[in-house]
Amino acid sequence: MLKYPQSILNLIDSFAELPGVGRKTAERYAFYVLDNMNQVDVEEFINNLEQVKNKVKHCKICGNLAEDELCPICQDITRDESTILVVENVRDVLSIEKIDSYNGLYHVLGGSISFSKGISAKDIFIDGLLERLKNENIKEIILATNATLEGETTARYIKELLNEYPNIKVSRIAYGLPVGGDLLYADQMTLLKALEGRIDYK
Repeated sequence: MLKYPQSILNLIDSFAELPGVGRKTAERYAFYVLDNMNQVDVEEFINNLEQVKNKVKHCKICGNLAEDELCPICQDITRDESTILVVENVRDVLSIEKIDSYNGLYHVLGGSISFSKGISAKDIFIDGLLERLKNENIKEIILATNATLEGETTARYIKELLNEYPNIKVSRIAYGLPVGGDLLYADQMTLLKALEGRIDYK
């Protein structure tokens, strides 16, 4: 039985490991590399992969992406340091930043509590949030986890922990975000309205 050369099969296997990439799409990507990318393109692609793996890390304060110890937002002295918006992942930070209406700080959990997937509170960056409350002058926590069962469970858990800090206002974005929806797929106006329409979280 005729097969592709092993190097092509290996590249197809690598692309097929990416989320959302099926075998046929992986095959198409592999042949695009073979037929359309010159040596300079390939070397630049390899370099970009290495740069991401070697340089990019999580901010030690908020969990956002950074190439230094702190992310650009945590380094920005013009941000409102009294407010922290809590999100599930780093892409949510970019989604909020695009609406250009929020000027506080962020805290990236790196996921959400999911009993069905075996993800507990210890598996996400909640302890880091609580540590910030000891060292920073925080007046409001905005819970912006996704409007899913996991996101709501996570928000509820954090809210219970924050009951120990009666001087900190806890709000939850609500208006405009459909139940079951992700921040990543919301348009800018929906996000703006959700942020503006946040409510006290009780």
